[in-house]
Amino acid sequence: MTLQKFDGKKLLYDTLWETAGCVLFSVGIHCFTAPNHIAPGGVTGLATLINYLWGFPIGTVSLLMNLPLLLLALRFLGTNFTWRTARTVVILTIVLDLLMPSAPAYTGDAILAALFGGVFTGAGLGLVFMRGSTTGGSDIACRLLQLRYPHMPVGQLVLLLDAAVLAASAVVYQNIETLLYGMITIYTSSQVIDRVLYGMDSGRLLIVMSEHTREIADQIIERVGRGVTFLDGEGAFSGKHRQVLLCAVRKVQYHKVKTIVNEIDPQAFFISTEASEILGYGFNPLNYSQK
Repeated sequence: MTLQKFDGKKLLYDTLWETAGCVLFSVGIHCFTAPNHIAPGGVTGLATLINYLWGFPIGTVSLLMNLPLLLLALRFLGTNFTWRTARTVVILTIVLDLLMPSAPAYTGDAILAALFGGVFTGAGLGLVFMRGSTTGGSDIACRLLQLRYPHMPVGQLVLLLDAAVLAASAVVYQNIETLLYGMITIYTSSQVIDRVLYGMDSGRLLIVMSEHTREIADQIIERVGRGVTFLDGEGAFSGKHRQVLLCAVRKVQYHKVKTIVNEIDPQAFFISTEASEILGYGFNPLNYSQK
């Protein structure tokens, strides 16, 4: 494994963006969803329920629930991913438990609370994803499961986990409406994440022409975990032979690949286009559309 050179400026830049994302996410939780008895799915949703039942801080509970997942991530997903995620989880814990308690809570219309909770959490997660990090929880669990079952439809798995949290919220709050409001929050959040990252597409198809395609491909494979294909090309004007790099990525990985290309060859010719459906290894299985 190639050691990456420490870049203090990039670390600071990433941390600032992740902090901004955590603040937005925390506003959605503390100011909108938690005060209105809405659990937005995932680990944060479970922490919200525990906070309601026993009063433990949401951020601290989320951190404790993430610790075993982070240890597994360190073992199976590598130090870079684990370090980024752990950093974001700590920032989120600090913001939720130390900064947000002084912020006002909205306790008006529950539908508005669900909508704005989704908008803020989605915007926050979008900023975090753009920097190549996550807030842990179900994202780590899904990545670990995908290592064991590479053809597993991860989106459906996340949906099942969120559905379980929503069902638990209806039991804890003893109100079926809280489940419905939670669905509104999760849907709104997912739409905002898509908008922040890259529209409504399920993925992106990337074409890169560069004098350093081999180095770019190695970094994409190592740092993003995506396969790369080389195509033979020839410049129509120059007649020069060159390799063309082809790569399909999920939308949360797009900015990471773009950063890699820019780091290695700022003069590269980079084409990104929407891929409304990607089938095959690492994505949905080829027969997914027939199910």
